[in-house]
Amino acid sequence: MELVRPDTLEEALAAKAERPGAVPLAGGTDVMVELNYDHRRPEALVDLTRIAELATWSASGGHVRLGAGVPYTRLIDELGDTLPGLAMASRTVGSPQIRNRGTVGGNLGAASPAGDTHPVLLAAGAEIEVASVRGARRIPADTFYTGVKRNALAPDELITAVHVPSAAVPAEQFSKVGTRNAMVIAVCSFALVLRDGHVGAAIGSAAPTPRRVPDAEAFLAAELPWGTDAPLPDSLKRRFGELVAAATEPIDDVRGTAEYRTHALGVLARRTLTWAWDDHRGSVRACA
Repeated sequence: MELVRPDTLEEALAAKAERPGAVPLAGGTDVMVELNYDHRRPEALVDLTRIAELATWSASGGHVRLGAGVPYTRLIDELGDTLPGLAMASRTVGSPQIRNRGTVGGNLGAASPAGDTHPVLLAAGAEIEVASVRGARRIPADTFYTGVKRNALAPDELITAVHVPSAAVPAEQFSKVGTRNAMVIAVCSFALVLRDGHVGAAIGSAAPTPRRVPDAEAFLAAELPWGTDAPLPDSLKRRFGELVAAATEPIDDVRGTAEYRTHALGVLARRTLTWAWDDHRGSVRACA
């Protein structure tokens, strides 16, 4: 297996064009495990750690451009207030050592249905920036996940950044079920974003791909008392949970049964709605 160590993005894209089967290596938190267990044996690895522009972020026009090589720890420390939902999800990824190395770009490249950041990216309406020697393009998170551990990247493309709307009001929540809060693969997970009459909601580890739940989103957008600090009735929370649970397509595996995942997601939906609406109510009071 060949190791390619480009110093610039242009060199990395040229290497990927020359070796479409090469696997990008950033934090290595997924790739090295697969190599160690002999689950993958690519023709080459393209080490991206020397490419400085992948490890930067910028904010403008209500969006954050997060470089694919920015580790979870920096995302949490530097963007916790701007991207609160993504920061919440990042805090549940592995141990501190894993968070120091792992990246959202790597999570996207692996495209596991259980990836912790995927539900937040979907709920927030993120776009994934990818590039090749042919040029750059953006892929909406809605269409990025194409199957179990499969994504919409062409063989010669690399993930360069993620574009995420910033939270003017921090009404974003993420929650997952596992044997503990971190260092485990999610049994199921859920993200909710409330923004100016818009609702984004997405599930993880309960279908072949992470997915949004459009029926639940539409119901909530129509029924929430936007612009007020009114508490939500239990009937609304319960119906939202039912719609989220109905959107699942889970399986039985060593981490949990399909029945448990469906039930747990209904509970997570009700809880995250309560937390997110409390954030919204706080912002309304502050404005008043």
